[in-house]
Amino acid sequence: MPARLQKPAPIETKPLSAHRSPGLKGKVRVPGDKSISHRALIFGLLSVGETEIEGLLEAGDVMATAEACRRLGATITRIGEGSWRVQGVGVGGLLSPDGTLDFGNAGTGSRLMMGVVAGHGVTATFDGDASLRQRPMMRVLTPLLKMGAEIVTSAEGNRLPLTLRGAADPVPISYESPVASAQVKSAVLLAGINAPGETTVIEAEATRDHTERMLRHFGAEVAITPHGAHGRRIVLRGRPELEPKPVIVPADPSSAAFPLVAALIVPGSDIVIEGVMMNPLRTGLITTLCEMGADISRTNVRVEGGEDVADLTVRHSALRGVEVPAERAPSMIDEYPVLAVAAAFAEGETHMRGLGELRVKESDRLAAVAAGLAANGIVHRIVGDDLVVAGSAAVPGGGEVVTRMDHRIAMAFLMMGLASRAPVRVDDTAFIATSFPSFIPTMRSLGADFGADLA
Repeated sequence: MPARLQKPAPIETKPLSAHRSPGLKGKVRVPGDKSISHRALIFGLLSVGETEIEGLLEAGDVMATAEACRRLGATITRIGEGSWRVQGVGVGGLLSPDGTLDFGNAGTGSRLMMGVVAGHGVTATFDGDASLRQRPMMRVLTPLLKMGAEIVTSAEGNRLPLTLRGAADPVPISYESPVASAQVKSAVLLAGINAPGETTVIEAEATRDHTERMLRHFGAEVAITPHGAHGRRIVLRGRPELEPKPVIVPADPSSAAFPLVAALIVPGSDIVIEGVMMNPLRTGLITTLCEMGADISRTNVRVEGGEDVADLTVRHSALRGVEVPAERAPSMIDEYPVLAVAAAFAEGETHMRGLGELRVKESDRLAAVAAGLAANGIVHRIVGDDLVVAGSAAVPGGGEVVTRMDHRIAMAFLMMGLASRAPVRVDDTAFIATSFPSFIPTMRSLGADFGADLA
């Protein structure tokens, strides 16, 4: 019998300090990519038959999506570590869920599933933790309402908890997204799967394309053409017969960013991170760090599950400040907190432009990053949606960072403490489990010196 996925227990606050460490050494593999893990489960739900998934990220965010898929009709079985089977119900076959879809901290899971529900004649209530309840949903709901979905009830500002009634006969639309958001694009495409005719999304800046790749992998017809200088036009032909296909989830480049930056800033470091996804729409951080002088090399380059993958060898490097263009933001939107940490150790100023999207992540990440930099003696300024960091080889540290229930803020500033003069303390590491449950033991295996704050 498949195990019923349980709602996570309440999370207790877990502070932690990072201390100046000797050179990091060793070889690690970070967890499976979160974006692909969410989508693999969703496409398993929308296929008729059994989808095999290997390397699934078994973290809080993804488990919340798995539970939502189960409530919508899928049978989900864990075979072993990272190995899962999804028996789907097919496009048009969703069941009305038998309870609230609780997504915890999962912004991606909740927004993508809104697209799924919007394209089917079912009604579902979406909810999450205190952080997710504060995050805006109208950017996703606006096009879904145009397709025929209805908001039945919601919290103030159309935030969670929110009940959404999907359209039994969704209307295909052509939607030009006003924001560079893979979540908005994906929600529209997922709703469009059950719409007749063609659903079109136009984006001025190309965002991560995992949904388009997975649509094709499962047998949908998707046409992608350039739009403007940096954008794309994506056209999906609706109501395909999705066929279950195996999915191998590569290592998450957003999780790999933390040991990668740590190795660059801790003198004497030389590490290997295995099997990292190298999708060109996800490698903006690596591009930027190499421009800053980082010693990063790719080996064992290969293709797994339709995605480019490589092992990364990373060595301590003398970094220098650079200009990071706004058009690069979609390819590294989750990596700006740890890039700001790298910039703190670089000679000169690093200008990160066009970071408005950071204001609507798990926290207002732009404000959270600035506060963390200030707490640790880093000269910086925010100009509109730009962040400018004045780096130095000698980072003071010694501050306590308020993480605001944001896993990436916690991990980024712990990396700072591994190379700063004084330790850096973060007020809570509990939410790291939403994306990187093995973060602390993984970093300790490389030689990271974390304090005894955690029992």
